[in-house]
Amino acid sequence: MKIVTRFAPSPTGFMHVGGVRTALFAWAFARKHGGTFILRFEDTDKEREVEGSKEHIIKSLTWLGITWDEGPDIGGPNAPYIQSERLQSYKKYAQTLIDKGYAYADPYTEEELEGLRKKSEEAKKPFLYREYRPENPPAWDGTQPLRLKVPEIKSYKWHDEVRGDLSAGPEAIDDFILIKSDGYPTYNFAHIIDDIEMKVTHILRGDEFISSTPKFLSLYEALGVEHPKFVTLPPIMRADGKKKLGKRDGAKDILEYKEEGYLKEAMMNFLAFIGWNPGGEKEIFSPEEFVKEFSIEHIQIAGGKFNEEKLDWVNKEYLKKLGDKEKAEAVKNYLEKYKKDSWNTIEIKEALVNLITERVKKWGEIKELVTSGELDCFFEEPILKRELIVWKKDKDASSAIAHLNAASKIIESLEEQDCNAKIIKEKLMVYAEKEGKGSVLWPLRYALSGKEQSPDPFALIEILGKNKTLHRWKKAKEILEN
Repeated sequence: MKIVTRFAPSPTGFMHVGGVRTALFAWAFARKHGGTFILRFEDTDKEREVEGSKEHIIKSLTWLGITWDEGPDIGGPNAPYIQSERLQSYKKYAQTLIDKGYAYADPYTEEELEGLRKKSEEAKKPFLYREYRPENPPAWDGTQPLRLKVPEIKSYKWHDEVRGDLSAGPEAIDDFILIKSDGYPTYNFAHIIDDIEMKVTHILRGDEFISSTPKFLSLYEALGVEHPKFVTLPPIMRADGKKKLGKRDGAKDILEYKEEGYLKEAMMNFLAFIGWNPGGEKEIFSPEEFVKEFSIEHIQIAGGKFNEEKLDWVNKEYLKKLGDKEKAEAVKNYLEKYKKDSWNTIEIKEALVNLITERVKKWGEIKELVTSGELDCFFEEPILKRELIVWKKDKDASSAIAHLNAASKIIESLEEQDCNAKIIKEKLMVYAEKEGKGSVLWPLRYALSGKEQSPDPFALIEILGKNKTLHRWKKAKEILEN
């Protein structure tokens, strides 16, 4: 059997991480087995549709590297892949059900339906439309809703690839609407027809659809079609694990994470482990490794937590793996994006790239480094306070002046190519160990950064370069001598 999976979102707003995780698992399962992954839009609820959502969904999946074999933007043998363009297909299957005696026009007005609901309420029992099914419904002409006449009122049992054997009693079965009076099919009808025509073998979706499965089964039965395999994914929970993650709990559009500077590979890796685990200690998987390891058997039943601290850790691991060129390009782009007006030119040295990369968990945190002033010393001369140049344990400025002079001579003796942190540290530490590290290193570092807390002086010297270093130390000595 050729594996065929699909992701069929409704274009009603941003891409929640739950939807992306569903797409990710369906994509990985199809890719592992050399099957087909389909993207399809379920846009029959026109009142809830948000303009631009289709494009946004495509952009979100593309960012993560989730590709499809058939879809609205690339076509395929089962086109079209937008439900509002497939109305003729639904009418054809609707007519089949009518001809078999399994569908009928709903003649009731909203007022009449409300009256029937009140009647059930007064009888203290749940409202089931099938109990008020019209004896002689009119011929369906498209102006009235079309309902399924369930083939048999009975209990249903089915197997879920994750949850195991499930069942529901006859109270879960009712005559539900197939096609609305506006001519558009309901989700309950359209997605089943699409899956049949597109030969979908495995349906991966959230646990909110379990309660509707008996309805789906009754429709498959009426059509005389075997249903695909059901794969129920666990819910994505808040970090505290107490409830499902929702908008009110800080759930964000997946592209917000892109804007915040998360790497797509890290985001995919993080989402993969929410509700799935292959076993073992390994937590960092490349997209290729994830596809190779993915299996339905390792999907968990219990909900998985969405913990941004864990996401930050995963992203940091991926930042460490980046090559020098990739890091340099990202740092330059984000510095240009957030730079201050006072930074006339930005000289990005490899040492600065490495320093910034070590300080952040995601690229967007570069903004915090910029706005806090932590990077100012690399792009503008600091304003020094005389009392801060001197080490707090020294009695007067004489020691600081002597240390600045000695360090200047050491740096002057170095060739420009030798001005890297490792060599600089080797040279300066010999002197600092002899004279007292705090007394030596404090004025050197403060004179370069203008801050009480900053990177060590060796990294500062490498990033600033020989000339700027000597210039700032000279300025510090002048302030002390005056």
